[in-house]
Amino acid sequence: MATTSSLFMYSLTLQQSASVTQAIVGQFAGTKEQQILTASGSDLTLHRPDPTQAKVTPVLSHNVFGIIRTIAAFRIAGSNKDYIIIGSDSGRIAIIEYLPPQNKFKQIHLETFGKSGVRRVIPGQYLAVDPKGRACLLASVEKNKLVYVLNRNAQAELTISSPLEAHKAQTLVFALTALDVGYENPIFAALEIEYGESDQDATGQAYQDVEKQLVYYELDLGLNHVVRKWADTVDRHSNILFQVPGGSDGPSGVLVCSTDNITYRHNNQDPHRVPIPRRKGATEDPYRARHIVSGVMHKMRGAFFFLLQTEDGDLFKVTLDMVEDDNGQATGEVQKLKIKYFDTVPLATNLIILKSGFLFIASETGNHHFYQFEKLGDDDAEPEFTSKSYSSDLTEPCGPVYFHPRPVENVNLVESIDTMNPMTDCKVTNLTGDDAPQIYSICGTGARSAFKTIRHGLDVSEIVESELPSVPSAVWTTKIKHDDEYDAYIVLSFSNGTLVLSIGETVEEVTDTGFLSSAPTLAVQLLGEEALLQVHPRGIRHIRPGGKVNEWPAPQHRTIVAAATNERQVAVALSSGEIAYFEMDTDGNLAEYDVRREMSGTVTCLSLGEIPEGRVRSNFLAVGCDDSTVRILSLDPESTLENKSVQALTSAPSALKIMAMADSSSGGSTLYLHIGLFSGVYLRTVLDEITGELSDTITRFLGPKAVKLFRVTVQGQKTILALSSRAWLGYSEALTKAFMLTPLSYAPLEWGCSFSSEQCPEGMVGINGQNLRIFTIENLANNLLQQSIPLAYTPRHFARVPDQPLFCVIEADNNTLSSATKVRLRNDPSVVNGDAAVLPPDEFGYPRGKAHWASCIQVVDPVTEKKVLHTIDLEDNEAAVSIAIAPFTSQDNEHFLVVGTAKDLVIAPRSHACGYIHIYRLHDSGRSLEFIHKTKVEEPPLALLPFQGRLLAGIGSILRIYDLGMRQLLRKAQAQVAPNLIVGLQTQGNRIIASDISESVSFVVYNFAENRLIAFADDSIPRWTTATTMVDYDTVAGGDKFGNLWMVRCPRHISEESDEDGATAHLLHEKQYLHGAPHKIALVAHFFTHDIPTSIQKTQLVAGGREVLVWSGLQGTLGILVPFVSREDVDFFQSLEQHLRTEDAPLAGRDHLIYRGYYVPVKGVIDGDLCERFALLPMDKKMMIAGELDRSVREVERKIADFRTRAAY
Repeated sequence: MATTSSLFMYSLTLQQSASVTQAIVGQFAGTKEQQILTASGSDLTLHRPDPTQAKVTPVLSHNVFGIIRTIAAFRIAGSNKDYIIIGSDSGRIAIIEYLPPQNKFKQIHLETFGKSGVRRVIPGQYLAVDPKGRACLLASVEKNKLVYVLNRNAQAELTISSPLEAHKAQTLVFALTALDVGYENPIFAALEIEYGESDQDATGQAYQDVEKQLVYYELDLGLNHVVRKWADTVDRHSNILFQVPGGSDGPSGVLVCSTDNITYRHNNQDPHRVPIPRRKGATEDPYRARHIVSGVMHKMRGAFFFLLQTEDGDLFKVTLDMVEDDNGQATGEVQKLKIKYFDTVPLATNLIILKSGFLFIASETGNHHFYQFEKLGDDDAEPEFTSKSYSSDLTEPCGPVYFHPRPVENVNLVESIDTMNPMTDCKVTNLTGDDAPQIYSICGTGARSAFKTIRHGLDVSEIVESELPSVPSAVWTTKIKHDDEYDAYIVLSFSNGTLVLSIGETVEEVTDTGFLSSAPTLAVQLLGEEALLQVHPRGIRHIRPGGKVNEWPAPQHRTIVAAATNERQVAVALSSGEIAYFEMDTDGNLAEYDVRREMSGTVTCLSLGEIPEGRVRSNFLAVGCDDSTVRILSLDPESTLENKSVQALTSAPSALKIMAMADSSSGGSTLYLHIGLFSGVYLRTVLDEITGELSDTITRFLGPKAVKLFRVTVQGQKTILALSSRAWLGYSEALTKAFMLTPLSYAPLEWGCSFSSEQCPEGMVGINGQNLRIFTIENLANNLLQQSIPLAYTPRHFARVPDQPLFCVIEADNNTLSSATKVRLRNDPSVVNGDAAVLPPDEFGYPRGKAHWASCIQVVDPVTEKKVLHTIDLEDNEAAVSIAIAPFTSQDNEHFLVVGTAKDLVIAPRSHACGYIHIYRLHDSGRSLEFIHKTKVEEPPLALLPFQGRLLAGIGSILRIYDLGMRQLLRKAQAQVAPNLIVGLQTQGNRIIASDISESVSFVVYNFAENRLIAFADDSIPRWTTATTMVDYDTVAGGDKFGNLWMVRCPRHISEESDEDGATAHLLHEKQYLHGAPHKIALVAHFFTHDIPTSIQKTQLVAGGREVLVWSGLQGTLGILVPFVSREDVDFFQSLEQHLRTEDAPLAGRDHLIYRGYYVPVKGVIDGDLCERFALLPMDKKMMIAGELDRSVREVERKIADFRTRAAY
């Protein structure tokens, strides 16, 4: 990285890519339980399907810092554990295993075979593994194939051979699979085309005559070499292969899937061919051929079947019938191939069938789905098509067959896993008035599209909400005996008394508990084995078994203002500033320590830690005073109430809690003092268990209200509940044990504590106003919550209605019939009843139609009504391509919705009839739209922006300013400012940033006096821009379609010169430089993200946090770039990043620095995702790196955590 860069950013991922490129199943933990492994971008994620709860839970996610091209599972004979092979862009084959005790992936082998990068002649694109785990074949798109023999040595360790070559020049591979041949020599099947003759033939005839072949490669284990065993011509449009079980399970061979048909092929069997059924219906095109895009084979005892999916999402069950001998036993010779409609599910990249009877669908777009099999479709009335009716001759066409789609009946959806893939646009804004803004995004494709609201928080399940007679001030729960499993009482404190409720089948008031009901309560505690304690302003009430009550009255003219308790100790603070300390003796009585400690100010809060196992007391008492200090007092018998340490605070403490929590720095448990201040700030500081010293403080602003702290249990771990203007939970992250502080997605609470009953073993009870609420937190892993509103078509862009919590969304789907066309087709008199059925589009998709566009504009309310309020369908085959809400000075600054459309748009090669700019008036505060007029333009306007009371439009390479007229838009100024196509516009003052589709950005100045637009600076490097934003007046951040984020800056003297009065003539006549504008902008930062940025915005994500750049990626990624403030921090993180590249090398063998500089060397950006892997390192490596950095492990971890928490979550 260039250390001379004037700008440094810290890159962090808030949400990983959700686009699953491949999914496999295996017993990776070495138990009988199956796990699912998915590859998304550069992330490997292990999921655990739970058949009892019908859920899929992510167990581990690992960023390999490389492009995962393919993954496969294999098992060595005699083993009970599956290993994982990764084919990536590292030019290496990586074999990894999952270690359940440490919950991590371990690299076993890393063998280099070629150059890095995704190249067409470097293996890694295709991967096939012999079903018996004896060998794997790694192939490139062209020419090269490598076979690795897998085995075990004497120590039962996995070994891998040197690669055996099976290269064939001038050959393209389209698909690859391994044959199931039992224990015979492993065979791999490939779909190939030889292009040698086509390359030489200028007439193109050889290309027309080229044949696609199914080729078998055999690995001879005896001679240790690979031979090309068999080849035969298959349909030229064949695209995918599926392995047919062999050995004792079936006939072996492959299914070859092609356009409109599926063929069974094997070197010693006759081919069998069946057509792929097409949908029948009034809106369906009867001539549209289907393709198989994904599928799965499942073996059962003595049988097997395939589920194959077409591009419509329809699943077909494919089976093979065998020829039987005289005894009714299968001979291994295939008699016929059968296909029938099974069900319709979302389009998948991979289908996975689990032995427990579930089907996992890794969706190509939208949410992933988890289904349970109800039946296998053997007993339904669906028509079955067999190969007996069709010729296997490739020259003869396979006539079309049809079926009627129907709602699913063979599988039942049990869980839908939320994803945001693809995310086409995203905006961060605060519409609800919360402390922190929300993220609003548009995601999905077709009828499964959604408008999503993303909030930072933990999901809360409410069990009970009950109104109380008056407003309580506090609540506690307590058991009656130490060994009780569940709580027996809920104790509520009011301003004038105390109410006790018993917990059972119902919750009802009890009066015979011994609690003083006429005074408010300050603390409730189970003391010893079966005694209860109540602290109230006038004294301490010790309720012994059998109902005997001992009372300790407060001294005369003084009251108790604060109390802290545990099972054996009690400390109270009096209004005079004195602290009285009690300890339980061997008889179970509370004995007061004979000396009271007088504090310098009024005590605001106290805390006693829990008694450590094997001890009789907690060693420390924390005391908070109104002089903004916290003191740690010793409770050791030899130095009782002596001062151990003191910490000064910025405000008076409102709450204290001493508690031990899991600690990533020590690898064990550490004692912490949690502090809440009246100013709304939360602090966590390490409390030394020997000396009582306080150190390593972290701070976090929670809200404007004073913070209250409570010890609660969630999912078996001790956590801290912090209440301010919102409720927050502090807990240890499962994998790294790092401390997380996350708000609850719930109503604000005034008080809270743990709650345990038979119906709710691990919950919480809280007070919200006059209501008592009982709730649980079930998932600590997901801290970004999504709310969805369904949309009609694929959303393209959206704009917020000014001053209203509303958004206008433009949507468009290509090759899809519009609503008007569908109505016309269904009303055709020739349609028979069965064909007129209307299928729900969210399950079956929209009817397809070549060159048709379905497009609409929708008004969405994500805050109050949470639904679509208004829809306008576009007609005449127009597709919405851009949107803006602009105020026009000529119309008294009234805001209008402006939508750019394209008529008869063809994406590739790009063509169109013309473009239009539609104007809509906002009615009812933006809740409905009224069409005003539309203006025809020569090209689709791909970028629109309000500009100084008028409208800026990018039409082709021309930038134009329009004003609003009565009949149409009025052209005011224009200039050609981009080489090809303007796809984005940004503005500040008189400066306009125009993004070109392939030539980066241009800086344009508008001279109002002369009404001229002049491009004065552009980039010298082509960038295929997808999103931009202005960071400041001279700096632009952008993303391109190759997955890069970059920042460019206009030199200051050029920027100032362009804004001077009278600069127009000078800029107009300045000489062009490198066939562009007279000046060039400079690159200041560059970083490869592995996702295509679709939006970038400069904003704050947390209350009181710093401004960051938030970007969204097409595959559902959310990330941020945080600016560095000090050079010291830059040097620290650069050194840390350097050490981690060495000590935690990427799992798949890719070089991290080269990966992050995939197209351009990384500049001015530090990879926070790599830095955060520090917490996952073994302790010895952590200490070694921390020593090199001249810091302690805890300091390094705190610095990494601070960068995230102060800017994001």
